[in-house]
Amino acid sequence: MAKDNQETKDYAKYFDFSNIQTSVDDSGVRKMRLNGRNIAIHAEPSHRDEKQRGKQQIQVHYENAIPDELLTLGQGKRYLIYTYGCQMNEHDTEVMKGMFEQMGYTETTDRLEADVILLNTCAIRENAEDKVFGELGHYKALKRERPNLLLGVCGCMSQEESVVNRIMEKQQHVDLVFGTHNIHRLPYLLQNAYYNKEMVVEVWSKEGDIIENLPKKREGMRAWVNIMYGCDKFCTYCIVPYTRGKERSRRPEDVIAEVRELARQGYKEVTLLGQNVNAYGKDFEDSEYRFGDLMADISTINIPRIRFTTSHPRDFDDHLIEVLAGKGNLVEHIHLPVQSGSSEVLKRMSRKYSRERFLELVGKIKKAIPGVVLSTDIIVGFPGETEEQFEETLSLVREVGFEMAYTFIYSPREGTPAADMEDNVPFEEKKARLARLNDLMAELGRKGNEQLHGQIVEVLVEGESKNKANVLSGRTRTNKLVHFEGPKEWIGQFIQVRVTEPLTWHIKGEPVLHEEAVS
Repeated sequence: MAKDNQETKDYAKYFDFSNIQTSVDDSGVRKMRLNGRNIAIHAEPSHRDEKQRGKQQIQVHYENAIPDELLTLGQGKRYLIYTYGCQMNEHDTEVMKGMFEQMGYTETTDRLEADVILLNTCAIRENAEDKVFGELGHYKALKRERPNLLLGVCGCMSQEESVVNRIMEKQQHVDLVFGTHNIHRLPYLLQNAYYNKEMVVEVWSKEGDIIENLPKKREGMRAWVNIMYGCDKFCTYCIVPYTRGKERSRRPEDVIAEVRELARQGYKEVTLLGQNVNAYGKDFEDSEYRFGDLMADISTINIPRIRFTTSHPRDFDDHLIEVLAGKGNLVEHIHLPVQSGSSEVLKRMSRKYSRERFLELVGKIKKAIPGVVLSTDIIVGFPGETEEQFEETLSLVREVGFEMAYTFIYSPREGTPAADMEDNVPFEEKKARLARLNDLMAELGRKGNEQLHGQIVEVLVEGESKNKANVLSGRTRTNKLVHFEGPKEWIGQFIQVRVTEPLTWHIKGEPVLHEEAVS
């Protein structure tokens, strides 16, 4: 959980490398020796640069990511990636796994046999960073035992100046640091770390071009498809616009081609990804093609289920609602982060909509899509939030009828405007408000599940229950978790299930018409 502002860490002030002797080689790489470790800085993060939104035109590249001379770099070696955070990080991990395997590496789940370990990190909250640094500490002994192990840190944390400084100063056993904009550079970064035997730091502060044709290693019957990168909303609490850069949309023909290929391979569900998918296409200078148009085109592809995440209410337009109302393979579940039910708090968050505007949008969605299930994200204890403003959040949640929510205590992120706001909400009060909100969500979640009692729902079976081998687990079109007994051969299939016992966080059921299960 988040911590009180008084406990917020500011690592940047602890690290001053001005007295460290550095040199710059012919290729522009800055070299330094710090605490006995050679460090090669190819590029380093700059918060000032990450705040800027330039007018540079984004190029799209289609060349192969792995040069011929590196196709055997990983022959006889094993890799392991730990992933923290959102679906975008999961997708980035799929890309890195694809590159590893094209270079001849084999995946392992055992850190003791891995030759390369990457931590793909999340920066959205402070406790996520604490978890990663705690994990890094555990690897010191492993590096002493296996000095040839290559240990890397990538993802959103690497885009923060204070984090990179802390790694260089305190985590001398780390070999590789890179960010979110240069994942496609992984083969070259590995080569540098292997051959030069020094910590390699390459973090681009400015977003790069769009790189197509990157290999991916997907697992299961569901697939992530990235449709855009970055975010330009700059909500005052959020680090994402700095770590992920400005909004850049993939060309629609590239997205559609990828989804068609997934259909050919037999995938049952595709989730379209972006920090703000509703802004898709707004950066196109040669076209008025927008997210609603993309959803309409993808709805014609033979994929049984299409989802998308994450939405920003400000960009959720009438055309998109009209397209979603057509249903078909467009599911009746929308994740719509509200963050707060108070217009005053929303204004301080710079969300650029009011409580009334959000409720108006929800009304449009429910009218156009009967039976739609809405989920959301909510922050409690934002700086200055009063009891009355928190009560407004509770009343909005009840009025909308959200059936699921990701709820968080506000966590200040260094470099964001909210981190400089006076935080006069005691931490104990924040915890109490979170508990009250979670109690309400449990009530609404169970109420929504009880409405399905006795109904037959379509479930995409994802796997076996962790606790009972004969119990299968899957999700409905509205993203509700369902448990029921059945053979493991049903995994990856659509099964009709009658709801027998609605619970708070999942549903129990029994399969019906076994012979009509659709594969």
